[in-house]
Amino acid sequence: MPGHPARLCDSSSHPHAGIHALGQPRYTGAFMKGIQQDSLERYFADHVEGSKPPLSISMIKGGHSNLTYLVEDAAGRKRVLRRPPTGAVLATAHDMAREHRILTGLANSAVPVPRTLALCEDPSVNDAPFYVMDYVEGVVLTTPEQAASIVPEAKREALGLDVIEILAHLHNLEPNDVSLGDLGRREAYLARQLKRWKIQWEKSKTRELPFMEEAHAALEAKMPEQEGSAIVHGDFRMGNFLVNGPAGRIEAILDWELCTLGDPLADVGYVMNDWNGPGDDRPTSSGTGQSAVSCGGFPDRKILLARYEELTGKSTRGIDYYRAFQYWRLAAIVEGVLSRYLKGVMGEDADTEIFRAQIDSLAEAAVELVHSDAIS
Repeated sequence: MPGHPARLCDSSSHPHAGIHALGQPRYTGAFMKGIQQDSLERYFADHVEGSKPPLSISMIKGGHSNLTYLVEDAAGRKRVLRRPPTGAVLATAHDMAREHRILTGLANSAVPVPRTLALCEDPSVNDAPFYVMDYVEGVVLTTPEQAASIVPEAKREALGLDVIEILAHLHNLEPNDVSLGDLGRREAYLARQLKRWKIQWEKSKTRELPFMEEAHAALEAKMPEQEGSAIVHGDFRMGNFLVNGPAGRIEAILDWELCTLGDPLADVGYVMNDWNGPGDDRPTSSGTGQSAVSCGGFPDRKILLARYEELTGKSTRGIDYYRAFQYWRLAAIVEGVLSRYLKGVMGEDADTEIFRAQIDSLAEAAVELVHSDAIS
């Protein structure tokens, strides 16, 4: 699965960082935020092999972190361009060179990622750094109805196992072997994350939310010792996978802007939060209580955790703490997304009340879970 080209086919929108959808209304590059059509055409001609102008550039709607565009040239070749939002942002979450480096490092691993084609760090070309990657055919699954219609029931178990097996492959990598050994500090991941997102919450919050303060205090008080370190994706869920539904297989893992080194169980907790089977109504990354796997037929959490332990040798006994942490962290992330929309820097409109409801439900779930009997 290494070295996949990159990106994307979906017909749904989703109120969270990093989900994209082709098939939404498109805008020509001359009138889009974040696109300098003429200079990009010159850049592609000089730096993206085989590119033939003129270019047709359209925004891939639905992404709420970095801005993502489909670029089609005169010969019908498709590529994808990624750039930061058009306003002040959290630098480490919008570092194009860093994201490009991660994808390039993983290209020859067992983790399927888009193939990078070019990196431009000269802001005079398009007002901000950007990178270009190849296009991958696939579907981003965000709702149970969509999953039920695209993934045959007989293939859902295989797809679910592919999710956890790819995560295990990622965590089994030695970062130095893929030139990512200096991506971040390996130790004290939870302490660093709690500090980082507490600061980000304070900078971006649009109102007071006591559940966020309560959850943060309890997470600090109950923080477990970190055992081992790995490359951590940071946003590992169905909404960031390009899926071949009929084959029951993931074609590419997307959106690596939150990737770092640290505690691998953080990724596992995140997957568990987005793995609501039928009848499970805790919030997911959408805040709705439903995920793509809610349609049924996918392996349950216990099966995924057992497979992860088998492949990595890591215990998942304390996973409920990591689930509470990820609810709280995601609430802080989505609050930043809400703040950027309110400032008008995301290049599109959104229903901000959906974001507020999502953040509220995530914060409440974090408090409920961090105080549960499963966490000492």
